[in-house]
Amino acid sequence: MNVVAVTGYKPIELGIFDQKHPGINILKAAYRERMIRLIEDMGTTWFITSAAPGCELWACEVVLELKHDYPEIRLGILLPFLEQESKWKEPVQAQYLAVLNQADFVDAISQKPYENPSQFRNKTEFMIQKSQGLLSVYDEEHGGSAKYLVERAKLEMERSDYQLFLITQDDLAMMEQEQNYNEQWE
Repeated sequence: MNVVAVTGYKPIELGIFDQKHPGINILKAAYRERMIRLIEDMGTTWFITSAAPGCELWACEVVLELKHDYPEIRLGILLPFLEQESKWKEPVQAQYLAVLNQADFVDAISQKPYENPSQFRNKTEFMIQKSQGLLSVYDEEHGGSAKYLVERAKLEMERSDYQLFLITQDDLAMMEQEQNYNEQWE
């Protein structure tokens, strides 16, 4: 499995309103654990995402950190359209631009600024077609923004050997317990 698409929730969907929220470290640790398994067990070399605020940007930061131990991995940013960050708050824009500057590949699927929702549908389809699997923080009961890629990945699994790797609420709860336990013994 060479290419894995990555998605997840937006910060507001998770009740995260600033970059100091303790949940971010838990989310990043969960992505890190799954990405290491994908690299070591499945030979994943590329992680692709649209770098939307929240889980996607945090996952990008994890990939960039993992490059120190796994220099063969690459980060691809596939924007749904040009200037996607134009309406984001300044701190998120700065985080986004820092990630883009370190990515191995950056391109926009639509070479125009936002025009209509079809650009998001095109992004979803493009991500599935360019990957062999999807990694997402996802809760079946609270679909949110990750729902579109997850549901499309499930359809692809029915007709090919596409794979879906979900980080669930249970996974995050276990990760939080593990981090709390480790902090007690540091």
